[in-house]
Amino acid sequence: MPFPKAGALPTHRRLMTLVLVVLATLSLVLPVGTVAAARPTTVDVQLLAINDFHGNLEPPSGSSGRVGSAADDAACIASPTCDLAGGVAYLADDIKALEATNPNTLVVSAGDNIGASPLLSAAFHDEPTIEALNELGLDVSAVGNHEFDEGVTELLRMQNGGCHPTDGCQTGHQFAGADFQFLAANVVYKKNNRSILPASTIERVAGVKIGFIGLTLEGTPLIVSANGIQDVKFLDEATTINKAARDLRDRGVKTIVVLIHEGGAQSAGLSPSTINTCTNMAGAITGIVGNLAPTIDMVVSGHTHNAYNCQLPNRNGELIPVSSASSFGRLVTDIDMTISTKTGNPTSISVNNQIVFRDVADAAEQALIDGYKTLVAPIANRVVGQITANITRAADAEGESALGDVIADAQLAYTQSAGAQLAFMNPGGIRTDLTYLSSPVGEGDGNVTFGEAFAVQPFNNLVVTQDMTGQQIKDVLEQQWAACTPAGRSGGATVILQVSATFTYSYSDTAACGSRISNMMLNGSPIDLGTTYKVTANNFLADGGDSFPAFAVGTNRVFAPLFDVDALAAYLGGPASPVAPGPQNRITKLP
Repeated sequence: MPFPKAGALPTHRRLMTLVLVVLATLSLVLPVGTVAAARPTTVDVQLLAINDFHGNLEPPSGSSGRVGSAADDAACIASPTCDLAGGVAYLADDIKALEATNPNTLVVSAGDNIGASPLLSAAFHDEPTIEALNELGLDVSAVGNHEFDEGVTELLRMQNGGCHPTDGCQTGHQFAGADFQFLAANVVYKKNNRSILPASTIERVAGVKIGFIGLTLEGTPLIVSANGIQDVKFLDEATTINKAARDLRDRGVKTIVVLIHEGGAQSAGLSPSTINTCTNMAGAITGIVGNLAPTIDMVVSGHTHNAYNCQLPNRNGELIPVSSASSFGRLVTDIDMTISTKTGNPTSISVNNQIVFRDVADAAEQALIDGYKTLVAPIANRVVGQITANITRAADAEGESALGDVIADAQLAYTQSAGAQLAFMNPGGIRTDLTYLSSPVGEGDGNVTFGEAFAVQPFNNLVVTQDMTGQQIKDVLEQQWAACTPAGRSGGATVILQVSATFTYSYSDTAACGSRISNMMLNGSPIDLGTTYKVTANNFLADGGDSFPAFAVGTNRVFAPLFDVDALAAYLGGPASPVAPGPQNRITKLP
Protein backbone atom coordinates (compact mmCIF):
# COMPACT_ATOMS: atom_id res chain seq x y z
CA MET A 1 0.00 0.00 0.00
CA PRO A 2 1.71 3.26 -1.15
CA PHE A 3 1.94 6.24 1.25
CA PRO A 4 -0.12 9.30 0.21
CA LYS A 5 1.84 12.08 -1.47
CA ALA A 6 2.73 14.99 0.74
CA GLY A 7 -0.02 17.60 0.68
CA ALA A 8 -2.62 15.25 -0.75
CA LEU A 9 -4.59 15.22 2.51
CA PRO A 10 -4.95 17.69 5.41
CA THR A 11 -2.16 17.23 8.01
CA HIS A 12 -4.27 15.55 10.69
CA ARG A 13 -5.74 13.16 8.12
CA ARG A 14 -2.25 12.34 6.75
CA LEU A 15 -1.10 11.42 10.30
CA MET A 16 -4.15 9.23 10.82
CA THR A 17 -3.54 7.49 7.50
CA LEU A 18 0.10 6.80 8.46
CA VAL A 19 -1.02 5.26 11.74
CA LEU A 20 -3.52 3.03 9.93
CA VAL A 21 -0.86 1.97 7.42
CA VAL A 22 1.57 1.02 10.21
CA LEU A 23 -1.11 -0.95 12.06
CA ALA A 24 -2.11 -2.75 8.88
CA THR A 25 1.51 -3.63 8.16
CA LEU A 26 2.00 -5.01 11.68
CA SER A 27 -1.11 -7.14 11.27
CA LEU A 28 0.52 -8.80 8.27
CA VAL A 29 3.76 -9.76 10.12
CA LEU A 30 2.44 -10.65 13.59
CA PRO A 31 1.05 -14.14 14.02
CA VAL A 32 -2.67 -14.42 14.51
CA GLY A 33 -3.57 -13.81 18.17
CA THR A 34 -0.29 -12.03 18.99
CA VAL A 35 -0.70 -8.85 21.05
CA ALA A 36 2.22 -6.47 21.74
CA ALA A 37 3.17 -6.69 25.44
CA ALA A 38 2.07 -3.68 27.45
CA ARG A 39 4.78 -1.76 29.27
CA PRO A 40 4.73 -2.65 32.98
CA THR A 41 3.35 0.07 35.23
CA THR A 42 6.08 -0.44 37.84
CA VAL A 43 9.64 -1.74 38.07
CA ASP A 44 11.09 -3.49 41.11
CA VAL A 45 14.64 -2.32 41.80
CA GLN A 46 16.96 -3.74 44.44
CA LEU A 47 19.75 -1.67 46.03
CA LEU A 48 22.36 -3.51 48.08
CA ALA A 49 24.25 -1.14 50.35
CA ILE A 50 27.40 -1.31 52.49
CA ASN A 51 29.40 1.27 54.40
CA ASP A 52 32.66 1.58 56.34
CA PHE A 53 34.28 -1.50 54.82
CA HIS A 54 37.79 -0.19 55.65
CA GLY A 55 39.65 -2.71 53.55
CA ASN A 56 38.59 -5.73 55.62
CA LEU A 57 39.27 -8.28 52.92
CA GLU A 58 39.77 -11.08 55.42
CA PRO A 59 37.14 -11.66 58.11
CA PRO A 60 37.83 -9.18 60.92
CA SER A 61 38.79 -10.58 64.29
CA GLY A 62 37.45 -10.09 67.81
CA SER A 63 34.44 -7.87 68.35
CA SER A 64 35.02 -6.30 64.91
CA GLY A 65 34.00 -9.63 63.37
CA ARG A 66 30.84 -10.19 65.37
CA VAL A 67 27.24 -8.97 65.33
CA GLY A 68 26.27 -9.34 68.95
CA SER A 69 27.06 -12.59 70.72
CA ALA A 70 25.62 -16.04 70.25
CA ALA A 71 25.82 -16.52 74.00
CA ASP A 72 23.46 -13.72 74.95
CA ASP A 73 21.21 -13.10 71.96
CA ALA A 74 18.36 -15.57 71.48
CA ALA A 75 18.00 -14.61 67.80
CA CYS A 76 21.49 -15.95 67.20
CA ILE A 77 21.24 -19.38 68.71
CA ALA A 78 19.57 -20.93 65.67
CA SER A 79 22.58 -20.17 63.47
CA PRO A 80 26.00 -21.59 64.32
CA THR A 81 27.71 -18.86 62.31
CA CYS A 82 25.69 -16.02 63.81
CA ASP A 83 28.47 -14.86 66.10
CA LEU A 84 30.93 -14.42 63.22
CA ALA A 85 30.40 -12.04 60.32
CA GLY A 86 32.24 -10.20 57.58
CA GLY A 87 35.03 -10.80 55.10
CA VAL A 88 34.81 -9.77 51.47
CA ALA A 89 34.56 -13.34 50.13
CA TYR A 90 31.44 -13.92 52.22
CA LEU A 91 30.08 -10.46 51.50
CA ALA A 92 30.47 -11.00 47.76
CA ASP A 93 28.74 -14.38 47.93
CA ASP A 94 25.78 -12.86 49.77
CA ILE A 95 25.54 -9.94 47.37
CA LYS A 96 25.64 -12.21 44.35
CA ALA A 97 22.94 -14.42 45.87
CA LEU A 98 20.73 -11.38 46.43
CA GLU A 99 21.40 -10.14 42.91
CA ALA A 100 20.14 -13.46 41.59
CA THR A 101 16.71 -12.67 43.08
CA ASN A 102 16.31 -9.49 41.02
CA PRO A 103 18.00 -8.65 37.71
CA ASN A 104 17.39 -4.95 38.44
CA THR A 105 20.05 -4.66 41.16
CA LEU A 106 22.61 -1.96 41.96
CA VAL A 107 25.32 -2.20 44.63
CA VAL A 108 26.16 1.01 46.48
CA SER A 109 28.34 2.24 49.34
CA ALA A 110 28.23 5.13 51.79
CA GLY A 111 32.01 5.49 51.88
CA ASP A 112 35.11 4.59 53.90
CA ASN A 113 35.68 1.65 51.60
CA ILE A 114 39.40 2.21 52.16
CA GLY A 115 41.62 3.78 54.81
CA ALA A 116 42.37 2.50 58.32
CA SER A 117 42.68 -0.84 56.54
CA PRO A 118 44.42 -4.03 57.64
CA LEU A 119 47.94 -4.49 56.33
CA LEU A 120 46.79 -6.88 53.59
CA SER A 121 45.21 -3.91 51.83
CA ALA A 122 47.15 -0.99 53.26
CA ALA A 123 50.57 -2.38 52.28
CA PHE A 124 49.49 -1.90 48.66
CA HIS A 125 47.84 1.49 49.19
CA ASP A 126 44.39 -0.13 49.27
CA GLU A 127 44.56 -1.25 45.66
CA PRO A 128 43.47 -4.77 46.73
CA THR A 129 40.27 -3.41 48.26
CA ILE A 130 39.34 -1.47 45.13
CA GLU A 131 39.95 -4.62 43.08
CA ALA A 132 37.83 -6.67 45.49
CA LEU A 133 34.97 -4.16 45.29
CA ASN A 134 35.23 -4.26 41.50
CA GLU A 135 34.87 -8.03 41.65
CA LEU A 136 31.97 -7.68 44.07
CA GLY A 137 30.15 -5.50 41.54
CA LEU A 138 30.01 -2.18 43.36
CA ASP A 139 28.32 0.42 41.13
CA VAL A 140 28.36 3.73 43.02
CA SER A 141 30.04 4.97 46.19
CA ALA A 142 30.17 8.09 48.28
CA VAL A 143 33.58 9.22 49.46
CA GLY A 144 34.21 8.90 53.18
CA ASN A 145 36.64 10.82 55.32
CA HIS A 146 39.09 7.91 55.14
CA GLU A 147 39.15 8.13 51.36
CA PHE A 148 41.16 11.31 52.07
CA ASP A 149 43.74 9.68 54.37
CA GLU A 150 46.39 9.95 51.65
CA GLY A 151 44.96 13.12 50.12
CA VAL A 152 42.90 14.15 47.12
CA THR A 153 45.48 13.10 44.54
CA GLU A 154 45.58 9.56 45.88
CA LEU A 155 41.78 9.38 45.96
CA LEU A 156 41.71 10.34 42.29
CA ARG A 157 44.23 7.56 41.61
CA MET A 158 41.86 5.14 43.33
CA GLN A 159 39.20 6.22 40.84
CA ASN A 160 41.30 6.45 37.69
CA GLY A 161 44.10 3.95 38.25
CA GLY A 162 47.84 4.12 37.68
CA CYS A 163 50.90 3.16 39.69
CA HIS A 164 51.63 4.77 43.04
CA PRO A 165 53.79 7.90 42.61
CA THR A 166 56.33 6.71 45.19
CA ASP A 167 56.09 2.94 45.42
CA GLY A 168 55.24 2.33 41.78
CA CYS A 169 53.53 -0.86 40.65
CA GLN A 170 54.24 -3.00 43.71
CA THR A 171 52.38 -6.05 42.42
CA GLY A 172 53.95 -6.16 38.97
CA HIS A 173 50.82 -4.92 37.21
CA GLN A 174 49.38 -1.46 36.72
CA PHE A 175 46.48 -0.69 38.99
CA ALA A 176 43.38 -0.13 36.82
CA GLY A 177 41.33 1.90 39.30
CA ALA A 178 37.72 1.59 40.37
CA ASP A 179 35.11 0.24 37.98
CA PHE A 180 32.52 1.98 40.17
CA GLN A 181 31.92 5.72 40.39
CA PHE A 182 33.01 7.70 43.45
CA LEU A 183 30.75 10.70 44.19
CA ALA A 184 31.87 13.79 46.14
CA ALA A 185 29.18 16.45 45.89
CA ASN A 186 30.35 18.55 48.83
CA VAL A 187 34.13 18.39 48.25
CA VAL A 188 35.12 21.23 45.94
CA TYR A 189 38.33 22.89 44.84
CA LYS A 190 38.92 26.22 46.53
CA LYS A 191 40.04 27.84 43.28
CA ASN A 192 36.85 27.24 41.29
CA ASN A 193 34.22 25.57 43.55
CA ARG A 194 34.06 22.54 41.26
CA SER A 195 33.62 19.16 42.91
CA ILE A 196 36.69 16.93 42.78
CA LEU A 197 34.52 14.06 41.55
CA PRO A 198 30.96 14.00 40.20
CA ALA A 199 28.30 15.20 42.61
CA SER A 200 25.75 12.72 41.32
CA THR A 201 25.15 10.03 38.77
CA ILE A 202 22.07 8.64 37.02
CA GLU A 203 21.62 4.89 36.76
CA ARG A 204 19.03 3.55 34.29
CA VAL A 205 17.39 0.30 35.34
CA ALA A 206 14.69 -1.41 33.28
CA GLY A 207 13.54 1.87 31.80
CA VAL A 208 13.52 3.93 35.01
CA LYS A 209 16.10 6.44 36.19
CA ILE A 210 17.59 6.55 39.68
CA GLY A 211 19.73 9.48 40.74
CA PHE A 212 22.47 9.01 43.34
CA ILE A 213 24.04 11.86 45.28
CA GLY A 214 27.25 11.05 47.18
CA LEU A 215 29.07 13.07 49.82
CA THR A 216 31.03 12.94 53.04
CA LEU A 217 30.73 14.75 56.32
CA GLU A 218 31.49 18.47 56.38
CA GLY A 219 33.80 17.93 59.36
CA THR A 220 36.29 15.81 57.41
CA PRO A 221 39.11 18.40 57.74
CA LEU A 222 38.99 17.88 61.51
CA ILE A 223 39.69 14.16 61.26
CA VAL A 224 42.16 13.73 58.39
CA SER A 225 45.66 15.04 57.87
CA ALA A 226 45.65 18.58 56.53
CA ASN A 227 48.46 18.09 54.01
CA GLY A 228 46.42 16.16 51.48
CA ILE A 229 43.34 18.41 51.45
CA GLN A 230 44.83 21.89 51.36
CA ASP A 231 43.30 22.74 47.99
CA VAL A 232 39.73 21.69 48.74
CA LYS A 233 36.88 22.63 51.04
CA PHE A 234 33.98 20.65 52.45
CA LEU A 235 30.49 22.09 52.17
CA ASP A 236 27.33 21.78 54.27
CA GLU A 237 25.73 18.40 53.67
CA ALA A 238 22.00 19.24 53.51
CA THR A 239 22.49 22.34 51.36
CA THR A 240 24.64 20.37 48.94
CA ILE A 241 22.16 17.49 48.75
CA ASN A 242 19.22 19.77 48.02
CA LYS A 243 21.12 21.57 45.26
CA ALA A 244 22.19 18.29 43.66
CA ALA A 245 18.61 17.01 43.90
CA ARG A 246 17.33 20.08 42.03
CA ASP A 247 19.88 19.40 39.30
CA LEU A 248 18.72 15.78 39.03
CA ARG A 249 15.07 16.82 38.89
CA ASP A 250 15.92 19.22 36.08
CA ARG A 251 17.33 16.20 34.22
CA GLY A 252 14.08 14.30 34.62
CA VAL A 253 15.07 12.12 37.59
CA LYS A 254 12.27 11.51 40.09
CA THR A 255 13.81 8.77 42.27
CA ILE A 256 16.73 10.16 44.28
CA VAL A 257 18.95 8.25 46.71
CA VAL A 258 21.57 9.90 48.95
CA LEU A 259 24.78 8.06 49.83
CA ILE A 260 26.28 10.02 52.70
CA HIS A 261 29.27 9.33 54.89
CA GLU A 262 27.74 10.70 58.06
CA GLY A 263 25.50 8.96 60.53
CA GLY A 264 24.11 8.52 63.98
CA ALA A 265 23.37 5.88 66.55
CA GLN A 266 20.41 4.26 68.18
CA SER A 267 20.46 3.50 71.88
CA ALA A 268 20.10 -0.24 71.28
CA GLY A 269 23.46 -1.97 70.88
CA LEU A 270 24.62 -4.01 67.92
CA SER A 271 23.00 -7.43 67.93
CA PRO A 272 21.02 -9.58 65.49
CA SER A 273 17.80 -8.39 67.10
CA THR A 274 18.62 -4.67 66.77
CA ILE A 275 20.10 -4.32 63.29
CA ASN A 276 16.69 -3.29 61.94
CA THR A 277 15.54 -1.12 64.81
CA CYS A 278 15.76 2.63 65.38
CA THR A 279 15.61 3.24 69.12
CA ASN A 280 16.16 6.80 70.37
CA MET A 281 18.04 7.73 67.21
CA ALA A 282 20.51 10.58 67.63
CA GLY A 283 23.50 12.05 65.86
CA ALA A 284 24.41 14.31 62.95
CA ILE A 285 22.35 12.40 60.40
CA THR A 286 19.08 13.36 62.10
CA GLY A 287 19.73 17.06 61.61
CA ILE A 288 20.87 16.57 58.03
CA VAL A 289 17.78 14.57 57.09
CA GLY A 290 15.66 17.14 58.91
CA ASN A 291 16.83 19.77 56.42
CA LEU A 292 16.34 17.70 53.26
CA ALA A 293 13.84 18.57 50.54
CA PRO A 294 10.93 16.15 50.01
CA THR A 295 12.44 15.10 46.67
CA ILE A 296 14.88 12.82 48.51
CA ASP A 297 13.51 9.27 48.68
CA MET A 298 16.18 7.25 50.51
CA VAL A 299 19.31 7.95 52.59
CA VAL A 300 22.10 5.38 52.94
CA SER A 301 24.44 6.55 55.70
CA GLY A 302 27.64 5.51 57.47
CA HIS A 303 30.64 6.83 59.42
CA THR A 304 29.49 5.86 62.93
CA HIS A 305 29.84 2.10 62.38
CA ASN A 306 26.36 1.56 63.78
CA ALA A 307 23.47 -0.44 62.39
CA TYR A 308 19.99 1.05 62.14
CA ASN A 309 16.90 1.01 59.98
CA CYS A 310 14.99 4.26 60.50
CA GLN A 311 12.22 6.47 59.23
CA LEU A 312 13.33 10.07 59.89
CA PRO A 313 11.46 13.30 59.13
CA ASN A 314 12.60 15.64 56.36
CA ARG A 315 12.08 19.41 56.45
CA ASN A 316 8.38 18.96 55.68
CA GLY A 317 7.95 16.42 58.45
CA GLU A 318 7.60 13.55 55.97
CA LEU A 319 9.30 10.31 56.97
CA ILE A 320 11.99 8.89 54.69
CA PRO A 321 13.99 5.68 55.16
CA VAL A 322 17.53 6.03 56.53
CA SER A 323 19.84 3.03 56.89
CA SER A 324 23.32 2.03 58.00
CA ALA A 325 25.00 -1.39 57.78
CA SER A 326 27.45 -1.20 60.69
CA SER A 327 31.00 -1.73 59.36
CA PHE A 328 33.66 -4.11 57.99
CA GLY A 329 31.23 -5.96 55.71
CA ARG A 330 29.36 -7.56 58.61
CA LEU A 331 25.98 -6.48 57.23
CA VAL A 332 24.46 -5.68 53.87
CA THR A 333 21.38 -3.48 53.52
CA ASP A 334 18.77 -4.86 51.12
CA ILE A 335 16.63 -1.98 49.79
CA ASP A 336 13.67 -2.94 47.62
CA MET A 337 12.09 -0.11 45.65
CA THR A 338 9.02 -0.23 43.44
CA ILE A 339 9.17 2.62 40.91
CA SER A 340 6.33 3.83 38.71
CA THR A 341 7.21 3.75 35.02
CA LYS A 342 4.68 6.51 34.41
CA THR A 343 5.84 9.06 36.98
CA GLY A 344 9.38 7.84 37.71
CA ASN A 345 8.66 8.12 41.44
CA PRO A 346 8.98 5.26 43.92
CA THR A 347 5.66 3.90 45.10
CA SER A 348 7.14 1.83 47.92
CA ILE A 349 10.51 1.30 49.64
CA SER A 350 11.36 -1.48 52.09
CA VAL A 351 14.69 -1.83 53.90
CA ASN A 352 16.28 -4.83 55.60
CA ASN A 353 19.74 -5.15 57.17
CA GLN A 354 20.96 -8.72 57.06
CA ILE A 355 24.03 -10.40 58.54
CA VAL A 356 26.87 -11.57 56.29
CA PHE A 357 27.45 -15.03 57.74
CA ARG A 358 30.75 -16.78 57.15
CA ASP A 359 29.25 -19.75 55.37
CA VAL A 360 30.04 -19.77 51.63
CA ALA A 361 33.07 -17.87 50.28
CA ASP A 362 33.16 -16.42 46.78
CA ALA A 363 35.95 -18.19 44.88
CA ALA A 364 37.14 -15.19 42.88
CA GLU A 365 37.43 -13.00 45.97
CA GLN A 366 39.23 -15.73 47.88
CA ALA A 367 41.73 -16.11 45.06
CA LEU A 368 42.40 -12.36 45.14
CA ILE A 369 42.93 -12.48 48.92
CA ASP A 370 45.25 -15.49 48.70
CA GLY A 371 47.38 -13.77 46.06
CA TYR A 372 47.89 -10.67 48.16
CA LYS A 373 48.51 -12.73 51.31
CA THR A 374 51.44 -14.36 49.55
CA LEU A 375 52.86 -10.97 48.61
CA VAL A 376 52.45 -9.41 52.06
CA ALA A 377 53.48 -12.38 54.21
CA PRO A 378 57.20 -11.50 54.55
CA ILE A 379 56.23 -8.05 55.87
CA ALA A 380 53.21 -8.98 57.96
CA ASN A 381 54.60 -12.05 59.72
CA ARG A 382 57.93 -10.57 60.81
CA VAL A 383 58.16 -10.53 64.62
CA VAL A 384 59.00 -7.02 65.84
CA GLY A 385 58.86 -7.43 69.62
CA GLN A 386 57.30 -8.99 72.68
CA ILE A 387 54.61 -8.19 75.26
CA THR A 388 53.89 -9.68 78.69
CA ALA A 389 50.09 -9.71 78.48
CA ASN A 390 47.17 -8.34 76.47
CA ILE A 391 47.51 -4.58 76.04
CA THR A 392 44.11 -3.07 75.34
CA ARG A 393 42.75 0.25 74.17
CA ALA A 394 39.89 0.14 76.69
CA ALA A 395 39.81 3.38 78.66
CA ASP A 396 39.42 3.59 82.42
CA ALA A 397 37.22 6.10 84.23
CA GLU A 398 39.80 8.84 83.59
CA GLY A 399 39.88 8.09 79.85
CA GLU A 400 43.36 6.52 79.91
CA SER A 401 44.16 3.18 78.27
CA ALA A 402 47.03 0.76 78.75
CA LEU A 403 47.75 0.75 75.02
CA GLY A 404 47.51 4.55 74.84
CA ASP A 405 50.25 4.73 77.51
CA VAL A 406 52.46 2.35 75.52
CA ILE A 407 52.03 4.18 72.22
CA ALA A 408 52.77 7.57 73.78
CA ASP A 409 55.90 6.10 75.37
CA ALA A 410 56.91 4.57 72.05
CA GLN A 411 56.62 7.88 70.22
CA LEU A 412 58.59 9.67 72.93
CA ALA A 413 61.37 7.08 72.72
CA TYR A 414 61.36 7.33 68.91
CA THR A 415 61.96 11.10 68.99
CA GLN A 416 64.67 11.35 71.64
CA SER A 417 67.10 12.55 68.99
CA ALA A 418 64.84 15.58 68.48
CA GLY A 419 64.94 16.34 72.22
CA ALA A 420 61.35 15.26 72.89
CA GLN A 421 60.20 15.66 76.50
CA LEU A 422 56.57 14.48 76.38
CA ALA A 423 54.25 12.85 73.87
CA PHE A 424 50.53 12.78 73.11
CA MET A 425 48.43 10.18 71.29
CA ASN A 426 44.84 10.52 70.08
CA PRO A 427 42.72 7.51 71.17
CA GLY A 428 40.83 7.41 67.86
CA GLY A 429 44.08 6.46 66.14
CA ILE A 430 44.32 3.24 68.20
CA ARG A 431 42.28 0.77 66.17
CA THR A 432 42.61 -2.54 68.02
CA ASP A 433 44.32 -4.30 70.94
CA LEU A 434 47.64 -6.10 71.16
CA THR A 435 46.93 -9.69 72.16
CA TYR A 436 49.32 -12.00 73.99
CA LEU A 437 48.23 -15.27 72.41
CA SER A 438 49.76 -16.28 69.11
CA SER A 439 47.94 -15.31 65.95
CA PRO A 440 47.11 -17.91 63.27
CA VAL A 441 50.47 -17.31 61.54
CA GLY A 442 52.13 -19.08 64.48
CA GLU A 443 54.57 -16.46 65.75
CA GLY A 444 54.14 -17.73 69.32
CA ASP A 445 52.54 -16.37 72.49
CA GLY A 446 53.82 -12.98 73.54
CA ASN A 447 55.37 -12.20 70.16
CA VAL A 448 54.03 -9.29 68.14
CA THR A 449 54.21 -9.29 64.34
CA PHE A 450 54.45 -6.19 62.22
CA GLY A 451 50.97 -7.01 60.91
CA GLU A 452 49.60 -6.94 64.47
CA ALA A 453 51.35 -3.64 65.21
CA PHE A 454 50.00 -2.20 61.98
CA ALA A 455 46.47 -3.22 62.90
CA VAL A 456 46.83 -1.02 65.99
CA GLN A 457 48.11 2.02 64.05
CA PRO A 458 47.13 1.67 60.37
CA PHE A 459 47.20 5.31 59.28
CA ASN A 460 50.85 5.77 58.31
CA ASN A 461 51.01 9.05 60.19
CA LEU A 462 54.38 10.71 60.60
CA VAL A 463 55.79 11.43 64.05
CA VAL A 464 56.43 15.12 64.71
CA THR A 465 58.29 16.93 67.49
CA GLN A 466 57.63 20.66 67.89
CA ASP A 467 58.12 23.52 70.32
CA MET A 468 55.13 24.39 72.53
CA THR A 469 54.90 26.56 75.60
CA GLY A 470 53.37 25.32 78.81
CA GLN A 471 50.37 27.52 78.11
CA GLN A 472 49.95 26.00 74.65
CA ILE A 473 50.10 22.50 76.15
CA LYS A 474 47.39 23.49 78.60
CA ASP A 475 45.34 24.96 75.73
CA VAL A 476 45.52 21.61 73.94
CA LEU A 477 44.33 19.72 76.99
CA GLU A 478 41.49 22.18 77.54
CA GLN A 479 40.19 21.24 74.07
CA GLN A 480 39.54 17.60 74.99
CA TRP A 481 35.83 18.42 75.47
CA ALA A 482 33.67 19.28 72.48
CA ALA A 483 32.17 22.31 74.20
CA CYS A 484 35.66 23.71 74.82
CA THR A 485 37.09 23.60 71.32
CA PRO A 486 36.31 26.47 68.88
CA ALA A 487 34.84 24.35 66.09
CA GLY A 488 33.17 21.78 68.31
CA ARG A 489 33.79 18.12 67.56
CA SER A 490 32.01 15.66 65.28
CA GLY A 491 29.48 13.75 67.34
CA GLY A 492 30.09 15.98 70.37
CA ALA A 493 32.63 13.52 71.73
CA THR A 494 35.13 13.96 74.54
CA VAL A 495 38.63 12.95 73.41
CA ILE A 496 41.05 12.29 76.27
CA LEU A 497 44.57 12.37 74.87
CA GLN A 498 46.96 9.62 75.93
CA VAL A 499 50.24 10.84 77.41
CA SER A 500 53.78 9.56 77.91
CA ALA A 501 55.17 8.48 81.29
CA THR A 502 57.07 11.77 81.62
CA PHE A 503 53.86 13.81 81.89
CA THR A 504 50.94 13.80 84.33
CA TYR A 505 47.98 16.09 84.88
CA SER A 506 44.54 16.37 86.48
CA TYR A 507 41.21 17.53 85.13
CA SER A 508 37.71 18.40 86.26
CA ASP A 509 35.13 17.97 83.50
CA THR A 510 32.58 20.01 85.49
CA ALA A 511 34.72 23.15 85.65
CA ALA A 512 34.36 25.99 83.16
CA CYS A 513 36.10 25.67 79.79
CA GLY A 514 39.62 27.01 80.12
CA SER A 515 39.80 26.02 83.79
CA ARG A 516 39.51 22.23 83.62
CA ILE A 517 43.23 21.35 83.56
CA SER A 518 45.50 21.47 86.60
CA ASN A 519 48.60 19.89 88.16
CA MET A 520 50.54 19.54 84.91
CA MET A 521 53.85 17.89 85.77
CA LEU A 522 56.92 16.96 83.68
CA ASN A 523 59.10 14.33 85.33
CA GLY A 524 57.60 15.30 88.67
CA SER A 525 58.16 19.07 88.32
CA PRO A 526 55.40 21.60 87.55
CA ILE A 527 55.00 22.71 83.94
CA ASP A 528 55.78 26.41 83.63
CA LEU A 529 53.27 28.16 81.36
CA GLY A 530 55.93 30.46 79.95
CA THR A 531 58.58 27.81 79.27
CA THR A 532 58.98 26.11 75.89
CA TYR A 533 58.98 22.31 75.74
CA LYS A 534 59.61 19.71 73.04
CA VAL A 535 56.30 17.93 72.37
CA THR A 536 55.79 14.85 70.18
CA ALA A 537 52.58 13.77 68.43
CA ASN A 538 51.59 12.28 65.10
CA ASN A 539 51.22 14.76 62.24
CA PHE A 540 47.43 14.38 62.28
CA LEU A 541 47.28 15.78 65.81
CA ALA A 542 50.05 18.30 65.17
CA ASP A 543 48.00 19.75 62.32
CA GLY A 544 45.05 20.28 64.67
CA GLY A 545 43.17 17.06 63.88
CA ASP A 546 40.39 15.69 66.07
CA SER A 547 39.40 19.29 66.82
CA PHE A 548 42.61 20.27 68.60
CA PRO A 549 43.52 23.53 66.83
CA ALA A 550 45.82 24.49 69.72
CA PHE A 551 48.30 21.88 68.48
CA ALA A 552 48.76 23.72 65.18
CA VAL A 553 50.46 26.70 66.84
CA GLY A 554 53.59 24.66 67.58
CA THR A 555 56.80 25.75 65.91
CA ASN A 556 60.19 24.34 64.78
CA ARG A 557 58.85 20.99 63.67
CA VAL A 558 61.17 18.02 63.31
CA PHE A 559 59.84 14.91 61.55
CA ALA A 560 60.98 11.42 62.52
CA PRO A 561 62.25 9.35 59.57
CA LEU A 562 59.43 6.79 59.40
CA PHE A 563 55.81 6.28 60.48
CA ASP A 564 54.06 5.97 63.83
CA VAL A 565 53.72 2.20 63.41
CA ASP A 566 57.50 2.04 63.05
CA ALA A 567 57.83 3.87 66.37
CA LEU A 568 55.60 1.26 68.02
CA ALA A 569 57.47 -1.63 66.40
CA ALA A 570 60.84 -0.23 67.51
CA TYR A 571 59.59 0.16 71.08
CA LEU A 572 58.17 -3.36 71.27
CA GLY A 573 61.55 -4.73 70.19
CA GLY A 574 63.70 -2.23 72.09
CA PRO A 575 65.12 -1.98 75.62
CA ALA A 576 61.62 -2.07 77.19
CA SER A 577 60.84 -5.47 75.63
CA PRO A 578 58.92 -7.48 76.65
CA VAL A 579 56.55 -4.56 77.08
CA ALA A 580 53.97 -4.64 79.86
CA PRO A 581 50.55 -2.95 79.69
CA GLY A 582 50.68 0.74 80.51
CA PRO A 583 49.93 1.56 84.19
CA GLN A 584 47.07 3.98 83.45
CA ASN A 585 48.21 6.33 86.24
CA ARG A 586 49.09 9.48 84.33
CA ILE A 587 45.72 11.21 84.20
CA THR A 588 43.67 12.05 87.30
CA LYS A 589 40.00 12.95 87.18
CA LEU A 590 39.02 15.29 90.00
CA PRO A 591 35.61 15.20 91.71
